[in-house]
Amino acid sequence: MSFLFDHFVHVVNDPQIAMERCKELGIHAVQGGRHENLGTYNALSYFGLSYIEFIDVLSEQLANEAAKVNHGLIKSVLDEKEEGAVRVALRSKDLQADTERFASLGFEVNGPTDFSRTRPDGSIIKWKLLFVGRDGISPELPFFIEWDESDEWRKQDLEKSNAIADHPIGDIALESIGFAVENGAETAASWSELLGVKVGNSFIDRELDATGYPLLIPCGNFIFYEPNVNGKVESFLQTKGEKPFMVQFSGGEKKTINFSGALYRFG
Repeated sequence: MSFLFDHFVHVVNDPQIAMERCKELGIHAVQGGRHENLGTYNALSYFGLSYIEFIDVLSEQLANEAAKVNHGLIKSVLDEKEEGAVRVALRSKDLQADTERFASLGFEVNGPTDFSRTRPDGSIIKWKLLFVGRDGISPELPFFIEWDESDEWRKQDLEKSNAIADHPIGDIALESIGFAVENGAETAASWSELLGVKVGNSFIDRELDATGYPLLIPCGNFIFYEPNVNGKVESFLQTKGEKPFMVQFSGGEKKTINFSGALYRFG
């Protein structure tokens, strides 16, 4: 069992507008395409093979049908009544083995299931998804993705299509995803055991007025932020509950912005 960070799912009112906002910030983003069977469409911003998915509903009828899958992504998207982050995905090379392991631990599993997306140029990309959960778990667990093509082939293809390209803002990378949680140490320990990854050293984040508990994941760490006082994390917890809320980038001018209901922090 070995996972890499794959992508961060950010619900927006219009992926095209999100792309324009990215351009204003100096972040390269491109049209993604349509998920024909899910009733959604997206725009994407890549940092190597790690990326941000800006997603919105294209067909409520199809999305409502897709949302019937327990612990599925589309239910999370529809449950987000405003703009904001909802889930994260981890990349796997053997979803079938992962499925058997999670089931043996008593989790409800849905998948692996084949999915596809039509790009603007008409080409189709394919992957498999696995959704894992259990009633009462908070925040929602990651979902898991296995791409049909190798990482090397995908990187070359994405560079060729200009999906992966330099960011005008400069040399930046997606460093970590921040989650707002009630108990950071407990959540980090639980996810560490489930995912087979190490817990890093906790630290105080004075800007967020919170203590961070990292999970060390290749291509993008997870950091569980537990509020210390009534600051940004506490405010987020009160309004949206336990879920991802921030992308941390390495590089660029030091600043934090509110991007459509999520924090994007640079430097």
